[in-house]
Amino acid sequence: MVIRQGDVFWAWLGPPGDSSPAGRRPVVVVQSDLFNRTRINTVVVAAVTSNLKLAALPGNVRLKKGEAGLPKPCVVNVTQLASLDRTRLGEKLGSLSAERLRAVLGGIDLVIHGMESTG
Repeated sequence: MVIRQGDVFWAWLGPPGDSSPAGRRPVVVVQSDLFNRTRINTVVVAAVTSNLKLAALPGNVRLKKGEAGLPKPCVVNVTQLASLDRTRLGEKLGSLSAERLRAVLGGIDLVIHGMESTG
């Protein structure tokens, strides 16, 4: 299976239990294609949620119904990153536009570096 940064897949994130994302949900591949083209069996993803209230949090990116094949409006939660075995990725829904992918990666940069990285 070809995996590219910005692709959106259904994925199994494990059973619910704490504040970590869980269950079957969409995820966005945020790992660089430099790594996606290797034999590494894992892929770094950001969880996607239907909890639209999370769109108000810094860095999170709201997506419209139909964007990247999503069945309803959603939010990419940039604080919920995971390294998954590629076998946990299911059906590919679609891919983010270049503009949306930049916004997601910018949100992750904000999480990691804080405001000092934004100028």
